Amino acid sequence: MLSLQDSPSVLLDKKTTAGLASLNITTIGELLRYPPRRYMSQGHLDQRERLEAGEWTTVVGTITSSQMISMRRKHGQFLKVVVDDGHQRIEATFFNPRAIRRALQPGARVMLAGKVKYFREQVQLSHPQWAVIPDGDADAGKVVGSAMAAEMYTADNELAEEGHEIAAFDRPIIPMYPASSEIQTWTIWNAIRRVLAQLPPQPDALEETWRRPRGLLTADDALRKIHLPDTEDDIAAARERLKFDEALAIQTVLAQRRIAGYREHSVACPKVDGGLEEQLLQRLPFRLTSGQQEVVAEIGDDLARATPMSRLLQGEVGSGKTLVSLLAMLRVVDNGHQCVLMAPTEVLAAQHYRTIRSMLGDLAEAGELTAAEGATKIALLTGSMRTKGKRQTLLDVVSGDAGIVVGTHALLEEKVSFFDLGMVVVDEQHRFGVEQRDVLRGRGKDGVHPHFLVMTATPIPRTVAMTAFGDLDTSTLRELPRGRQPIGTTVVPMGNDKWVDRVWARAAEEIASGRQVYIVCSRIGDDGPEEVLRKIEDDPALRTTSVLEMFEELSAGPLGGHSIEMLHGRMPADEKNFVMDRFGAGDVDIVVSTTVIEVGVDVPNATMMVIVDAERFGVSQLHQLRGRVGRGQHAGLCLLMSKANPVSQSMERLKAVAGSNDGFELARIDLEQRREGDVLGSLQSGGKSSLHFLSLLDDSDLIADARGLAEDVVSADLPLADHRPLADLVDGILAPQKVAYLDKS
Repeated sequence: MLSLQDSPSVLLDKKTTAGLASLNITTIGELLRYPPRRYMSQGHLDQRERLEAGEWTTVVGTITSSQMISMRRKHGQFLKVVVDDGHQRIEATFFNPRAIRRALQPGARVMLAGKVKYFREQVQLSHPQWAVIPDGDADAGKVVGSAMAAEMYTADNELAEEGHEIAAFDRPIIPMYPASSEIQTWTIWNAIRRVLAQLPPQPDALEETWRRPRGLLTADDALRKIHLPDTEDDIAAARERLKFDEALAIQTVLAQRRIAGYREHSVACPKVDGGLEEQLLQRLPFRLTSGQQEVVAEIGDDLARATPMSRLLQGEVGSGKTLVSLLAMLRVVDNGHQCVLMAPTEVLAAQHYRTIRSMLGDLAEAGELTAAEGATKIALLTGSMRTKGKRQTLLDVVSGDAGIVVGTHALLEEKVSFFDLGMVVVDEQHRFGVEQRDVLRGRGKDGVHPHFLVMTATPIPRTVAMTAFGDLDTSTLRELPRGRQPIGTTVVPMGNDKWVDRVWARAAEEIASGRQVYIVCSRIGDDGPEEVLRKIEDDPALRTTSVLEMFEELSAGPLGGHSIEMLHGRMPADEKNFVMDRFGAGDVDIVVSTTVIEVGVDVPNATMMVIVDAERFGVSQLHQLRGRVGRGQHAGLCLLMSKANPVSQSMERLKAVAGSNDGFELARIDLEQRREGDVLGSLQSGGKSSLHFLSLLDDSDLIADARGLAEDVVSADLPLADHRPLADLVDGILAPQKVAYLDKS
């Protein structure tokens, strides 16, 4: 009997099975939960989401224009076809088109399949596979088009002959699936139809007392109606049930983790009167903001318990997260344990080290003649450190002499051994894979788990936090410290030479006033494949300016009389640190950089940032970048230079950044435009989403509902021994590696 855990190979041929595997579909359950991207109904294509550049898609529509165009750079012609799918216009180009131009004429109904690209916000397919859809029945051998077309009609005819569902183009609504070059949307649908014809009704993960009050379909009905709908209502009802399943699967694993975490042991760290924490607070030349005081109290309550703290600290750039985390680390040190602060780059790690030493003064000089009573030692560990320095640091760590250890990925090496690790702080958590962060969880003494604090200056919408970090308590710093200067942001069209000239003149004015400037570019400038592609593009608007190009242009031109340095990720660590040290000391006027300065870099005298080709960056990334200025006594200025079309989505994104300094609102906009990405994947951003139906932006109430149900079930049945259908649902939706991810996050 066919089951959801079976491989598609038990029913489908080798070619189809291999094609499904290219989409990471390896079980019948994964196939049935693979969602249509959109539906075609009576010639109308319902576009449910924007096509992504680089994805393989299938389009069905009517040709509105067809013309031969001469090539600019060489002899010959290509055929340009415009297809209207009922929602948008898609341009398709065919090379060597003599044999097909007569078939692809205005009025013909066609199917196109190929890889998406955009040109000035216009969807384009280059030399796609194609077929003219005939009226009425047609033998596969008589279908006009590429080989794909015959394959589609052959498969459809076979299903009809076997007595399965009605023929494809006789259905009132036809699903269209995200595909690849290895497998077409029609092959996917035919495979699903074949599976559904032989799949017996499945046990439901939702008990009737859970399902009926929520007005949800059975799982079996939902799986059938999402692929074989008769009405739009069928689609809506099926999607509602399937998105609830995804939310419940994730929240069940997170609930299991939360409850299991209550049984782990950690070191209790109550406040120590007269300790380093109290001494630092007395020395501060300012008072903590009310938000900082509240978060310090929340973290303090966690640290005082003998169960490990698991807390996410998020806050705007410049909201004072470093100070809050330092106070927490000092409390742990006051109780006789060590702390680790892990940063994603050597530049940031070195800066954290300097900042903490500066804040603590003689409180961080243990072992020196100038040390204060009860002082600790701060150690720095990075991959590029010389052998002698690294050896001494490792000795300080293993002996316990270093109370606080600041470092990069080098902290994860097996040779790094701690005397008594009590707390781990991860800065800019989104820059680390979960496997990397998980290593430090096991470095506690005698099996005791250290307290865990992750920090981010990238605001996380509530629904994302509830899903991606659902096992963490969340603290938020919204209030900026007194004296933090505002940042003005303006979009500058790069096509306007007068405006561009004014940008560099404005930078010169800042420097003349004794202040400093960041200039950020999207790439370094080495001639890789991406560069080659840019060189063959006809449209100059698609070219971007590199760090190397910008450095040379400014040095030889408008800012040549000033001190300019480059900074990017491929420079040796000592060179990067040297540049940043000079910039921090005021010896460098301008740093031309990649996004290596995105997080944590703090130069109070830097007041202006120019972001070149700003449309290449995401909303949250732009907000992060501009947070590097306005950190001193002078107001900050951020100029977003862009070639984006004035009416494009890219320009709307830039205008949103220019119009708001609220990182949480911008995070919502960013999520809305980029989608969730893979919130369960090791990268945690970008890429394909592992959530097929659930929207972290739109389904907050549903996620909260699923969270409550999961908490109730797991509290009574942690291993789900009495809820096997729910356990199977979790296993079916969350691949083993993703469950492992959640266990480590």
